[in-house]
Order: sequence, then structure tokens, then C-alpha cells
Amino acid sequence: MTSTTAVASRLEAVRARIAEACARAGRDPAGVTLVGVTKIHPLEVVREALDAGLVDLGENRAQELVPKAEAAAAAGLGPRWHFIGHLQRNKARDVLPHVHALHSLDSPALVAEIERRLPALAPAGAPSRLRCYLEVNVSGEAQKHGVAPADLAALLRAAAASPALDVVGLMAVAPLVDDPERARPVFRELRALAGAHGLAGLSMGMTDDFEVAVEEGATIVRVGRAIFGERRG
Repeated sequence: MTSTTAVASRLEAVRARIAEACARAGRDPAGVTLVGVTKIHPLEVVREALDAGLVDLGENRAQELVPKAEAAAAAGLGPRWHFIGHLQRNKARDVLPHVHALHSLDSPALVAEIERRLPALAPAGAPSRLRCYLEVNVSGEAQKHGVAPADLAALLRAAAASPALDVVGLMAVAPLVDDPERARPVFRELRALAGAHGLAGLSMGMTDDFEVAVEEGATIVRVGRAIFGERRG
């Protein structure tokens, strides 16, 4: 089996699992966007993903996204890049020209930095507002980024007031657990928070728990290993 066929086969399997989770929840699979996370994988994987019909790709480190996005553009490849990791303010200038959406807006200071940087960095003809998800540390884990649920309203006010941002939803990373069912309360709480603040987008669920996330209302799942396997080379 060639690597291209392997990626296409795994992608098909992931899409089938999303459809099955949607069926259990009474949802339309068209309401779930799959972001393939290409971190630690080379440019060739980007080409394979696009050839297999996957347009939305994600990276979580600025130092990997920027050269990969530049190389993809030079090769004539046009994925929609999603930045899903913690964005340091001093990296915003490098990341913003490349991304379709930011999934990890977590502070008023980052809101201000994006507002300061985006007008000068957006490519000609690009939207003047950046799609973003506010990251919430639902589980309260000290090692995770994201705003505490109690502080979400203040962050949302700052982001919603910025002319540079289009706030489309919330994002969370569930704890790493052996049983994906143990992640369900995190996804359920994020859905409740989004509903309480009038937001429809829910970026939640990764390789080990995306089916539970879909059952709980995820509109975007971020899946890497289940599509691309372990790092090559």
C-alpha cells in the first residue's frame, strides 16, 4: 500500500467514524469540519492530504506552520491553515498571514496584538477579520492554556469589540485519558458555555476522543495521528 493510499484510506475511515457519531447524535455530518493536524509531518503529507480531498489542515507551533505554509504556497498547494496551538504574542506577526482560523485566542493581550498586526499583514484581497475560537481551560489543568470559564465573558467582550476578529466559537482540549467517555463532561461543559454566550462553533475533539466530541456537538474536530499515522523518517 502506498503512503498516499494509506492517508486516503485512514481519512475515509475517520470520516466514516464522524458520520457514525453524527448518526448516534441525530446530526448531519456536513455540520462537522475535519481539520487534519500535520504537525511533525513533512510537506509531502500536505500534498497527500489535499489529493485525498482534505482541505483544512492544522498546526500548533509557529516555527513549524510558517515554513510549511510558505513551502506549500511555493509548491502551488492551497490548504486552509488552522493554528490550533498556543500563540505567543511575539509570533503573531509570523503566523497571521498564513491562517484561515485561530483556535487558541486566550487573552485580551493577544486580542490587542492581533488588532495591531493584522491590517498590515493580511494578504491582498484577504478578509480583514480573522476567524477565531476562544480557548477555554474547562478542566482547569495547570499545564493547559486557555481562559478559565469564569473569565470567558471578559475575554469575549474584548474579542467581540475588536474589528480584527470574527469570534465564531469556543475551543477546548480535553484531558488525556484512557477512556474517551471521561472526556465527555469537558465537551458538554464547553457546549453549555458556548450556548450561554450565543456562540455556535465548537472546536473540540482529537484522535483519541473525537467521536465523543461529535456526539456532544463539535463543529470542528482536530485529528492528526488517526489520519497521518506516526511521524515518518
